[in-house]
Amino acid sequence: MSAAPLAEDDYGEIEGLNDIVGFHIRLAHGAVYRHFTETFVNLDLTQKQVSVLWMVDDRPGIAQIDLGQRLRMDRATTMTIVNRLQERGYLRRERSATDGRKQALFLTAAGAEALEKAKLCIAEHENWLKSRFTGDEVEKLVEMLARIHD
Repeated sequence: MSAAPLAEDDYGEIEGLNDIVGFHIRLAHGAVYRHFTETFVNLDLTQKQVSVLWMVDDRPGIAQIDLGQRLRMDRATTMTIVNRLQERGYLRRERSATDGRKQALFLTAAGAEALEKAKLCIAEHENWLKSRFTGDEVEKLVEMLARIHD
């Protein structure tokens, strides 16, 4: 006979599980990711794609390899994302003016428009997330999370 599944708020009943920080980080990540996905459903863009558009907009002509390094993505992932965004008409590649071996990336007009829509969705998502904390708590949370990922 198997045990009945736990409701989302019953995790504290499992001895020790509620004390595992990584468990709470996973649950928080899941909730944030679900909300992000719901917010972005009409844009048909992923978090990584938005990050690429944002970085290219901020640094026109950035080399594809530098983009991947800054966003902590491997070469294959970076190339796949850039290819998809280029196919959609959001990015264009040019040979780097300073190093002919590198591909420089630029946002197209369609890419800039998609990024502006994405920024509105991000603002909505951030408002949802930050509404759970005070300003000081948000600052501290970001500081604490940075200790994990830096």
